[in-house]
Amino acid sequence: MKEYETVIGLEVHVELATKTKIFCGCSTEFGGAPNTHTCPVCTGMPGSLPVLNKKVVEYATAVGLATNCDITRDCKFDRKNYFYPDNPQNYQISQLYLPICRNGHVDIKLEDGSTKEIRIHEIHMEEDAGKLIHDEWEDVSFVDYNRSGVPLIEIVSEPDMRSAKEVVAYLTKLRNTIQYLGASDCKLQEGSMRADVNLSVREKGATEFGTRTEMKNLNSFSAIERAIENERARQIDLIESGEGVTQETRRWNDDKEYSYAMRSKEDAQDYRYFPDPDLVPIHITEEFLDEIKAKQPEFKDAKMLRYKEEFGLPDYDIEQITDSKKLADIFEATVAICNNPKKVSNWLIAETMRILKERQLDPVDIKFKPEALARIIELTDKNEINSNAAKEVFEAIFDGEVDPDDYVKEHGLKQVNDEGALRATVEQVIANNPQSVADYKGGKEKAIGFLVGQTMKAMQGKANPGMVTQLLKELLNN
Repeated sequence: MKEYETVIGLEVHVELATKTKIFCGCSTEFGGAPNTHTCPVCTGMPGSLPVLNKKVVEYATAVGLATNCDITRDCKFDRKNYFYPDNPQNYQISQLYLPICRNGHVDIKLEDGSTKEIRIHEIHMEEDAGKLIHDEWEDVSFVDYNRSGVPLIEIVSEPDMRSAKEVVAYLTKLRNTIQYLGASDCKLQEGSMRADVNLSVREKGATEFGTRTEMKNLNSFSAIERAIENERARQIDLIESGEGVTQETRRWNDDKEYSYAMRSKEDAQDYRYFPDPDLVPIHITEEFLDEIKAKQPEFKDAKMLRYKEEFGLPDYDIEQITDSKKLADIFEATVAICNNPKKVSNWLIAETMRILKERQLDPVDIKFKPEALARIIELTDKNEINSNAAKEVFEAIFDGEVDPDDYVKEHGLKQVNDEGALRATVEQVIANNPQSVADYKGGKEKAIGFLVGQTMKAMQGKANPGMVTQLLKELLNN
């Protein structure tokens, strides 16, 4: 039986975190009523003229430097001509001939622990199109131009990836790098990071590429993995049955785990590119490059090495925390206040990650302040609140508007450390649960857990669990 190799290259579109669009002053804020973030420029009105947003060039250059690209000192914009209802000008302003970044690479970590270099062909700046909204009940479509003109960079890789796992590793590295730069929040679910997968298969050992397809509508890493495996299998089935693979663009339906053809795949000549006559060329000076280089942050790989040396955390903790710049920033700021790296790490990895997952949020959405988390840790260390109360306080401060001390006071969560009060309650629990007492004295040590629970219940969760356990053992062993 023939063995096949998958060949994959990606076109990754990233919405940049500018406050205004690439060629006009309209807001880039996500959401908003349809067609409210618009003006004559981004809706393609005749006679309107684009003016380049300098921040777009700064972000694109920063991403290029972080991905080891050569920066094109003299670049320009081109018009990519095509008609589509969400493209109000009937052309897109992009870069074909002189993209701002070229010949870069990122290193990804493979499952066996080795690294692999994924080459980047180019990064270019362009404007986003609008959004079509299809109403299947009324059988009509609407156009929202709020997204039209939002600045994008498109990161075009070489066809260096050979599996879905490698693709996810590459995308994860890109997302992490761009988030650290603050160039984008890279939220796949909101479309601020989108990946088009170009995939072909060939017999193992072959040097010629097979016919590729492009897959769109991929809005999560898991969807990307499923789409790649599905398309690989589809192409192999076609080849095995003697049919040819058609070069085309396909749309992935993740609910049905099925892709279908959208249109034949265009080549550059189909778009009739020519230099945009309304935009002057961009000259990037040495001073500008030095300024961008000076602003580059400490990226994940360097941060992981420093955390190991400075904080002595386990590798798992370091990996989880540094996976998000927001988490890393909160970690460092909280540790600077309470000087307890491991406890801060535990709160971020356990409770913070749990709440983010429950609320379907990203770390960039975190609003609580490091001072609040540090105070919760301090209250727990001083035995002023127990662990259950601490978790309740953390839930309350997660949205960033609650003072931990005020919450503890208002909800009566201060821990009871009075031995006299605890002893009286423990004695009552022992008297009310003779079977559990007998079980414990008969060698079933786990029975004490039930008695601790009953005591905590009687004390409305405010008792010091350590003191409760100690008192129970003292009284039961006499």
